[in-house]
Amino acid sequence: MACMKLKILEQNLQQVEAFENPKVELEQYTTPPHIAACMLHTIQSTFGDIEDKIVADLGCGCGVLSIGVSLLGANFCVGFDIDDSALNIFQENLSEHEIDNCDTVMCDVTKDVTNKWDKFFDTIVMNPPFGTRNKGVDMEFVEAGLRIASGAVYSLHKTSTRKYVLNMAKKWGVNAKVIAELRYNLPATYKFHNKNSVDIQVDVVRFYHN
Repeated sequence: MACMKLKILEQNLQQVEAFENPKVELEQYTTPPHIAACMLHTIQSTFGDIEDKIVADLGCGCGVLSIGVSLLGANFCVGFDIDDSALNIFQENLSEHEIDNCDTVMCDVTKDVTNKWDKFFDTIVMNPPFGTRNKGVDMEFVEAGLRIASGAVYSLHKTSTRKYVLNMAKKWGVNAKVIAELRYNLPATYKFHNKNSVDIQVDVVRFYHN
């Protein structure tokens, strides 16, 4: 099956409903459709890691990455998140888009996924918390992903943390490579944001075992 065109994928993801009341303590930010589409399109067109695969979306929020994965032909996708209100919106999005090969699990990704789902998934995708408020949580998400993936883990990280991210992968004995550099237009989401929006440079990093 030919990979869905990037523009069509982005147009579909623009219809996905976002957080109603994002929680600052969870660093909840909606993954912009452009970022999600570019990330997922690269994963499929370059590595073939979505179509016909079993995929997990860690910290899935309202499901934009999971829905993108389904649109690109995944066999099945499971979205994991700790926030039930986000998962309720996720389920509404699945219904709206008539997607039936995707499910959700409410849990703490950093604590509860590793034993039950050990090596269960072919591919992991995620836009984890950046770790601004809870230092190191971004890499805890990656570590959980590596435990439940039989294949590659794809994750979004601030470009400013690239050295740290790649060093952590080295420490774990895991390969890591930046496969795309994107500009994340982050709208003002919380009261402490004093600009309407800010551009953040982000990396799509591919982590994989030897």
